[in-house]
Amino acid sequence: MKRRVFLASAISVLTFSKAAFARDLKPYAGPEITRVVVYKERRKLYLLHGDEVVQEYKIGLGGNPIGPKQFEGDGKTPEGSYIINRRNPNSAYHLSLGISYPNADDAAYAQAMGRRPGGDIFIHGRAGENRGKGKDWTAGCIAVKDRHIEKIYMMVQNGTQVDIFP
Repeated sequence: MKRRVFLASAISVLTFSKAAFARDLKPYAGPEITRVVVYKERRKLYLLHGDEVVQEYKIGLGGNPIGPKQFEGDGKTPEGSYIINRRNPNSAYHLSLGISYPNADDAAYAQAMGRRPGGDIFIHGRAGENRGKGKDWTAGCIAVKDRHIEKIYMMVQNGTQVDIFP
């Protein structure tokens, strides 16, 4: 009997906790975001409509942030022009927007060096448990606070240009 009471209590706590912390994504009704610009040295991500900055966010980068990503496992965040090419509402990092790394130049360089370019580069959240890891902790992705990726996820559409500068 005690086991049933414990299991019922545990299930209700888990259900309540999930409901209590679930976040509703709010639709975005502002100007179309036509470009995402990242300045790695500044640790800033800008969402633009034309030439106008609509929003800016502090970011974290790969654990080895200086220089462009060249090879799988180098811990660097890419530099160059890409597009948002996929979205993951079930990301292990809260939500994520895929960046089209590697582009043709990235792939050709890695191949010429006899290496793999890597991939799976995203703009994503911190998923709570990644707090306190410092500002540059990803494997090469661009990380923002969970509440910020919720906004970015709704503002930025697939096909949006992403320019990443040193």
